[in-house]
Amino acid sequence: MIDHTGFIVTDLPKARRFYDAIAKTLGLSTIDNGPEAFLLGKSAEEPIPYLWIGTSRPSYWAEGSRAGLNQTHIAFVAADKQTVDAFYNAALAAGGTDNGPPGPRSGAGDYYGAFVLDPDGNNIEACARGTGI
Repeated sequence: MIDHTGFIVTDLPKARRFYDAIAKTLGLSTIDNGPEAFLLGKSAEEPIPYLWIGTSRPSYWAEGSRAGLNQTHIAFVAADKQTVDAFYNAALAAGGTDNGPPGPRSGAGDYYGAFVLDPDGNNIEACARGTGI
């Protein structure tokens, strides 16, 4: 189980537009977290788990951490194929780059996913699992 994770981005407004777009498709919210960061999670009322996205390096991160230093991969749960498709289209429209169009993945069982790179090159995925996918 994940409580939280996060990564650094270079342009907060650009990242916010991208994550606002994909959050909406997945039934998630972006939440302000000061002038240098925001959170992506279920809601302000149910904030955990969350993804921290910001331009500053938190004091407890390794020295030298910066956007793109170590590509991050985050996979979001999607309700169904249509949600994965909506995620993919919203991500591309908001400045993301294709990194694997929606579809089943061999060797993954009942799995349907899509991969995009966010504006800083982090690998962001939405996937649906289950019988009939």
